Amino acid sequence: MLGGGGFRMPLVYRALLDDSGDAAGRCTELVLFDTDRGRLDAIGAVLAEQAAGRPGAPAVRATTDLDDALRGADFIFSAIRVGGLAGRARDERVPLAEGVLGQETVGAGGVLYGLRTLPVALEIAERIAAVAPDAWVINFTNPAGMVTEAMQRVLGDRVIGICDSPVGLCRRAARALGADPGRASYDYVGLNHLGWLRGVIVDGRDRLPELMADTAALESFEEGKLFGAPWLRALGALPNEYLHYYYFNREAVSAIRQAPATRGEFLRDQQAGFYAEAAAAGTAEGAAGAGALELWERTRMEREATYMAESREASGGWQRDSCDLDGGGYDRIALAIMRAIARDERATLILNVRNRTAVPGLDADAVVEVPCLVDAGGARPLAAGPVAPDQLGLMLTLKAVERATIAAATSHGPAARAAALRALAVHPLVDSVNVASRILDASGALSAS
Repeated sequence: MLGGGGFRMPLVYRALLDDSGDAAGRCTELVLFDTDRGRLDAIGAVLAEQAAGRPGAPAVRATTDLDDALRGADFIFSAIRVGGLAGRARDERVPLAEGVLGQETVGAGGVLYGLRTLPVALEIAERIAAVAPDAWVINFTNPAGMVTEAMQRVLGDRVIGICDSPVGLCRRAARALGADPGRASYDYVGLNHLGWLRGVIVDGRDRLPELMADTAALESFEEGKLFGAPWLRALGALPNEYLHYYYFNREAVSAIRQAPATRGEFLRDQQAGFYAEAAAAGTAEGAAGAGALELWERTRMEREATYMAESREASGGWQRDSCDLDGGGYDRIALAIMRAIARDERATLILNVRNRTAVPGLDADAVVEVPCLVDAGGARPLAAGPVAPDQLGLMLTLKAVERATIAAATSHGPAARAAALRALAVHPLVDSVNVASRILDASGALSAS
């Protein structure tokens, strides 16, 4: 696990502990890699409590040596955060100072995050190619589509990107219809954090039109509350929650600017407190207090409850449903991929993979987020069919942004600046070339180029 000292690591370990499938394909050892030994120790303490009393729990080993972590791996989870949460907070504040969206993966903030992350992700890909060329890479690292496409240039289709937003949307839509989410299939198409649910097929029948016609049901779940029934009917599809930043940009930016802290600042301070408390919990003085697992769970629940709080405020103010607070998403998708590949248990999952011919209008190497058939041979995208012009237009523009960011991260000097400026300036949420230039300068994103 790259970024093994990260806060969400216990979710992945929980999924591995709960894996009741064939023992022959079960994880036996989890190696945590991180550059921060203190974070590794804190998360290691949480995992130790999770494993207590669980027969057959995967052994856990921590290291700060990348090659040591990679050697012998069958699956590599990548969930790194270059620059930490302080970097994320800066990515948010710099664009906000110019009056445009500051968000982790969307808008200028996503470009800045990509510029900082891609060089490290590509270095890791090169080490994987050298040390563990047969391993499958499951990429959690944001911006997920951009990072997955860059790593695929080194490792090919053995890199699979995942995100929990699409599966969360699909489950909520199915539940609103009174259907079992596990028995439905879904017509979903897009890029990471830029996708649309176009069909919910239950027993061979698309029931999305039925949901669209029922205002009470449509506005009973997260996306319905975010976007409102009239706009969803106008679209004829259910957008990924991150499209709120596009469709209601002015309201979202206003809500973020009025908030006492950005999401990155909130998480930076919250997690600093968790890691400090977790470290203290392992000392004699802290032994009488809460254990590391209890501290983690308490912090996680607060994190989940405040997810996308500014968008909820901008759309009228409402609380997340209890069923959305479990935190299960990335971890379950990762486990499903492992099962499908290691045991050849065929599964259909919404993943970030090379397009091939799935989405008309995008080239074969463009990483898209679509339903995929996964088995021992890896993940193959299912045909999406024609995409609405407004959706395809956004996808093409954002793909150009992603590729300009990759070009900037793999270039130097004037070429790097030109590509980075292009990535920022053509983004639909950055409204001026001059604004893009000032954001680039203020961010220091190219200081090492």
